[in-house]
Amino acid sequence: MPKFELDDMDRKILRVLQGDGRVSNQDLAQRVGLSPSPCLRRLRILEAEGIISRYVAMVDQARVGLPVRVFVSINLERQREEALDHFDREIRKYPEVLECYLMTGTRDYLLRVVAEDLAAYERFLKDKLTRLEGVSSIESSFALNQVKYTNSLPI
Repeated sequence: MPKFELDDMDRKILRVLQGDGRVSNQDLAQRVGLSPSPCLRRLRILEAEGIISRYVAMVDQARVGLPVRVFVSINLERQREEALDHFDREIRKYPEVLECYLMTGTRDYLLRVVAEDLAAYERFLKDKLTRLEGVSSIESSFALNQVKYTNSLPI
């Protein structure tokens, strides 16, 4: 399948939407210098091509009672395909895990986990992570301060 090529107008549309996903088509068109009809057509193509995968609300985790941020390194006993697939399936079940990456280097997985407090994280660790079959080690690092966070890609 040929790769979809973004042009400058597509990039302008994406930059605006990354800052405000609720912008009306009328406002979006005005901000990028198009009339509404062609702007909507481009938007629908970006969605159909999977460039825009979804629209979400960004929620402040501290204000909803989840101020603790933990980065968790996981090593598995074996890195065979079945073990990796099993871990992938199981970790998706845990809402505390916001991100999970299969890694190269000294760890097999890196997770970003949120919790309401240290006791909640301890329960998550003891009741869920340590009970996952095939896990050989778990190392938790607590974030003290979030220096930068963005979900906007530099396009």
